[in-house]
Amino acid sequence: MTAPVFVVDAIPDTRLFVLDGPEGRHAVSVKRLNPGEAVVLTDGRGRWADGVVVTAEGKDRLTVEFSSVSEDPEEEPRITVVQALPKGDRGELAVETMTETGVDAIVPWAAARCITQWKGDRGLKALAKWRSTAREAGKQSRRTRFPEVADLMSTKQVAALLAGADFAAVLHEDRDHPSGALATAELPEKGSIVLVVGPEGGVSPDELAAFEAAGAKPYRLGRSVLRTSTAGTAATALVLGRTGRWS
Repeated sequence: MTAPVFVVDAIPDTRLFVLDGPEGRHAVSVKRLNPGEAVVLTDGRGRWADGVVVTAEGKDRLTVEFSSVSEDPEEEPRITVVQALPKGDRGELAVETMTETGVDAIVPWAAARCITQWKGDRGLKALAKWRSTAREAGKQSRRTRFPEVADLMSTKQVAALLAGADFAAVLHEDRDHPSGALATAELPEKGSIVLVVGPEGGVSPDELAAFEAAGAKPYRLGRSVLRTSTAGTAATALVLGRTGRWS
């Protein structure tokens, strides 16, 4: 099994580092790490260090000795999923599984047919929860570069994002729609890919028109209809495989 990952604000230049606070508590009290065990420290932005536990003290203090420091470059093509707000906790489920799969960025979208609305403090708390979920899922899946979770976007803002992509697609739920399949679409080897996942009620005709005007065509994933909380994960996996990022 690979070494557990812990997040720090920055990878220090010193050879010894004290991991404390919530991460130290998790390492000592939950993981129960002991001297000699391997760990990985990362800033979540690609920089990481292999280390070995030197001492474990109290309930939340771990001293780690580094053996090497590395930095993973951003992968290409960069994959962004625009995720319409699902109901209940299915939003966190979508963020978690997309992060584990390998998505690079997630954009919450206030689609016209979304039942869930992010407004005021409730919206800020929901966004913070998505970002926390991405961070924890990044750790669990041993990533060193966690996906960015953007602020909530409107349809107009999403259209502007699509216009700047090297490839943009709206995942369409109608298996009889005369659009092509994402499995056979021509994808770029570099640059940015943006995939739009609509709400349970589907992407509205006005939204489809706005996105097509921005250069995003509708594409099918398959003959079955996926829920909004799973479509982004499936599409990300498909693109990762087709672009060679999973080779």
